[in-house]
Amino acid sequence: MALLIPVLAPAPAHPARPVAPGSAPAKTTRDTAVDGVRAILLGVVVLLHSLMVGVSVAADGSPILRNAMEGWDGFAPLTWVLQIMPLFFVLGGFASYTQWTRQRARGATTGDYVAARMRRLLIPASGAILATAVALAALMIAGVPADVVATAGFRISQPLWFLGVYLGCSALVPFMVRLHERHRILTVVALAAGVVAVDIVRGATGLTAIGLVNMAFVWLLLQQIGFAVADGSLDRVRRGPLLAIAGAAVAVAGVLILTGAAPADLITALNPPMAILVVAGIAQTALFLVLRPRLRTWAAGPRTAAAVGWINARAMTIYSWHMLVVVALAGALLLSPLSLPVPLSAAWWAGRPLWFAVVLIAVALVVARVGRREAAREPRAILIGTGRATVSALVGVGGVVTILVAGSAPSAWVLGAALILASVRLAGGSLRAG
Repeated sequence: MALLIPVLAPAPAHPARPVAPGSAPAKTTRDTAVDGVRAILLGVVVLLHSLMVGVSVAADGSPILRNAMEGWDGFAPLTWVLQIMPLFFVLGGFASYTQWTRQRARGATTGDYVAARMRRLLIPASGAILATAVALAALMIAGVPADVVATAGFRISQPLWFLGVYLGCSALVPFMVRLHERHRILTVVALAAGVVAVDIVRGATGLTAIGLVNMAFVWLLLQQIGFAVADGSLDRVRRGPLLAIAGAAVAVAGVLILTGAAPADLITALNPPMAILVVAGIAQTALFLVLRPRLRTWAAGPRTAAAVGWINARAMTIYSWHMLVVVALAGALLLSPLSLPVPLSAAWWAGRPLWFAVVLIAVALVVARVGRREAAREPRAILIGTGRATVSALVGVGGVVTILVAGSAPSAWVLGAALILASVRLAGGSLRAG
């Protein structure tokens, strides 16, 4: 983190129109580079999860559904490209900062903002969760082997960790922005110290559960870096120093891996999150800032802008539904008369381009149908007290955690869905088409 602290000092003052007392100037325009990269990262997530799904048939004819990447030595170096969650949270922090400061300048309260974020995130997710609960129950009734149903439920639940963490980070945005505005360097140092301390204690004791504390420290720290990108603090850093920061971060990551302080597989470093993800996030942010001018030009093209806009308007729908679609397609393969190659075989790899194409088309078709609610703007302002909004966030996170802990059982999906629906209602939302 010493690489980043010198450039996190407050940006020079710029002339700006008056805003509410204590409020930072609100940005009124979107950053097309941020929008474009967020759309790309979402596509990477879908393709990565598609790559992990391996289906085959055992010698006795029983179906096999597993993570195809388990046991493949080539996956670890591939994760250095595919592990994009650090940058996802940085750019999420950028978006959250601009949204909150703009709304705050218009007089919105913390409760208004948090409740709106709960509605925005949970309404599209609730549809996918309900659909999964129904699908798993239907499979059991149809007589599908219990272990296959359990595996399907577990695989679909895995990506939902992001929803739970993002709900928590979003609920804390007003508070964390206040810390950023008043004590930005101290906040970054404290969060970084927390990340390192948790990793040290975890390594010394061997207790993996302690690492779960970094669910807060790691992702909040990356979100704070996004705040610095959003407020212009990093705009004055030139290309050379940015490349040096990226190179130094990669070197630090290499040391962490070589000394055994972090795994070479950066996907493994997600559960629970480790300091190497912050280091990766610093490198990714520096490279993003280097490429930002070119990315803005690329994302401003008419066709690109239309595609990026469509994806970002339905981002949570895509994230929430894509794994259900992927597992459904895998089930269709198991039921088909096709001869299924063994995962990681030459024939299997040769079929990946077609598999990716089918997944992307299927996800796009599903999202086009169910994503209208997320893409529609809220018809009116909904005023929610801070206490009620906080309860909504806690209930929503509780629903996601229920599914993550026991997602192999259809009953957990039902309970999780009930909690998430309660959270939506507490936030003033409705599942009716808008």
